[in-house]
Amino acid sequence: MRAWAVVKNEAPLEEIELPTPEPKGTEVLLETTYCGVCHSDLHIWEGRYDLGGGKVMNLTDRGLSLPIAMGHEIIGRVVKLGPEATGVKVGDIRIVFPWVGCGSCAKCLADEDNMCLISKSLGVYQHGGYATHVVAQHPRHLVDPGTLDPAVAATYACSGITVFSAIKKVMPMPADEPIVLVGAGGLGLNAIAVLKALKHKNIVVVDISAEKRAAAETAGATKTVDGAGEGTTKRIIEACGGPPSAIIDLVNGTASAAFAFAALRKGGKLVQVGLFGGELTLALPLMPIRALTVQGSYVGNVKELRELVALAQAGELAALPVTTVPQRDANAALMRLRDGKVTGRLVLKSDVA
Repeated sequence: MRAWAVVKNEAPLEEIELPTPEPKGTEVLLETTYCGVCHSDLHIWEGRYDLGGGKVMNLTDRGLSLPIAMGHEIIGRVVKLGPEATGVKVGDIRIVFPWVGCGSCAKCLADEDNMCLISKSLGVYQHGGYATHVVAQHPRHLVDPGTLDPAVAATYACSGITVFSAIKKVMPMPADEPIVLVGAGGLGLNAIAVLKALKHKNIVVVDISAEKRAAAETAGATKTVDGAGEGTTKRIIEACGGPPSAIIDLVNGTASAAFAFAALRKGGKLVQVGLFGGELTLALPLMPIRALTVQGSYVGNVKELRELVALAQAGELAALPVTTVPQRDANAALMRLRDGKVTGRLVLKSDVA
């Protein structure tokens, strides 16, 4: 198979030949048709995460080895089944759930693979959708997109379930209470769509980019807030008509975490999603005195992917704006994302799509 792979961190992706996998056991081999380009891919390409305080986590120390074909927002066509795989057939088009683990622990067997202690995620620890073929661990990780636009449906495997899972962590909430979203990129626009599908009516979006704030307003944000410079906490509180009880930080850097935490009302919750990096220093007495919650949210599980796809198939979920680019232009697409020149989502389209 061909892959557009990270061969050296922070160097251009290289087109390389790799052995086409032979599916074993319950595995299913698919031919990639579409694959989203996610901000997480940039961290893998860089090979590290900023942990704040001068600390850096190198991904090679976490078990990632190069070369690696990134890409975890995958739709593909089934081309071969392992001897124990059932429930799909050759030719089926499926969304591929990428956040897999060991496949045999209690979390994996409960369809909560993303919480497995042994990560084998596609596009991170196994070759993903920046390649012509990909292997799904089990047919239960394959979700039928039905009549959905496959370029949009591909994004549900990461961007979609990531915001869906985060939103569920602040629900239930009265529909007219503000929920604040920090970041109006692909995740932010998907989050607006999910909240609207869930009939939420008060969505406040924070971003440093005027263009992205405008996109958020077009997508249905109730109000937008400029996140640049001083005073962001005050602007959030003013936009919400008082301190909000729920903030979802889709950026999650040092600055955004600080202004988001400071804006919370008593009993409020900050859900941290993004991987921008940095650190958050908390005044510990305020946590119990104000009964605050800071919670991380790591992607989502396959049950949530099925729920989200059903919501989209019912016509409740507005489509994220996507732009398709040829799969062979994966490096150029990644660099556009790195340079902040993407509104919505870039999705790679293969020659067989």
